[in-house]
Amino acid sequence: MPNFPPSRADALARLAAFLPRAGAHYANERNADRGPAARDNVSLLSPAVRHRLISEAEIAAAVLDRYAFSTSEKFIQEVCWRSYWKGWLELRPQVWADYQAALSVQIERIGDGPGVDRPFRKRWQAAVDGATGIACFDDWVEELRSTGYLHNHTRMWFASIWIFTLNLPWVLGADFFYRHLLDGDPASNTLSWRWVAGLQTRGKHYLARADNIQKYTANRYWPKGELNEDAAPLPPDELPAAGRIADLPPPKAGLRTALWLHEDDLCAESWPALAGLDVVAIGGDVTPAARSRLPVSEAVTGWTEAALADGLDRAGRHFGLPAVRITPSQRHRWLEDHRIEQLVTAYPTVGPVAETVAALERELAARGIALIRVRRAWDTAFWPHAGKGFFQLREKIRPLLAELGIP
Repeated sequence: MPNFPPSRADALARLAAFLPRAGAHYANERNADRGPAARDNVSLLSPAVRHRLISEAEIAAAVLDRYAFSTSEKFIQEVCWRSYWKGWLELRPQVWADYQAALSVQIERIGDGPGVDRPFRKRWQAAVDGATGIACFDDWVEELRSTGYLHNHTRMWFASIWIFTLNLPWVLGADFFYRHLLDGDPASNTLSWRWVAGLQTRGKHYLARADNIQKYTANRYWPKGELNEDAAPLPPDELPAAGRIADLPPPKAGLRTALWLHEDDLCAESWPALAGLDVVAIGGDVTPAARSRLPVSEAVTGWTEAALADGLDRAGRHFGLPAVRITPSQRHRWLEDHRIEQLVTAYPTVGPVAETVAALERELAARGIALIRVRRAWDTAFWPHAGKGFFQLREKIRPLLAELGIP
């Protein structure tokens, strides 16, 4: 069974172990899901990347130090898909708000209030309990609950069965993933479910097919006759026009500065624009329960808490300062004790962390303290090119890597 120790040291070791397979082996074998005990065809780095225990730039540099771009292009593309989804949602944050609104309606249907739909709740409960009678789907539910992970190809099959065979709302499926995936992030999770449903690329959806599942699971499953393989895509919605990636003001030198870690980026020692700052304190907090109104898995909560502890420990050693978990009730005293004038944090992407940071910004502004977001060069380079389809971004990967100094 895969395990995902929540530390940067483990992420670096995992990358080093995977590098010999990041070229042709990955390109040829990546779609196969042979079960939780046989994951050597994929990197298993996604939980660490999602929380930036290791960065996309570090991964790309390590891979391209070993392989030509042509040999490793498929793996590099997969790394860039996460950046594409993040950029796409940054350019259209309304899509996240619309998803949240639709999800609230569906949660009322499965709740205990006056809006409950008992037959519907029973069907939803069977799906999330892995009691549908579709063996592969039910096993994947158990794997997700027990490991916090599913193979990428399996995620597509799962979402397709949820939407087109079980006829359940895609937003509840996305929420189920988000509550249980160690690597769940608002953009990749939400937009991938939209893509399967046919909402992301109008008129194009993804249908799980029994023969395809049989082929890529090495005959472990063959749900012949159990799946809806002829479903039409969901009715399209109106996508907002792409906005732009805003410029960010830099931190100011000469101010007593605190660094603030959150679950979107737990590697403060590599944040940009920190040189020359008077950093006097380091704190942080995570709020995995904010992912959903429904219960977030203990695995996600525990992993995120431990990853924060790792990030604080590294930041403290790097900057030579105490680095501590600060709860909301402790924040005022901590800021006063250190006479903080400026708090610097990594740019949080659209989703619950960005909402939490926005609330923190309002709290600090009332006390005359500036909150400054710093964005990594990778994001600044890639996100503006995410306004359309991924394949337009794909053509820009090589020049963007060169722009970032990754040969």
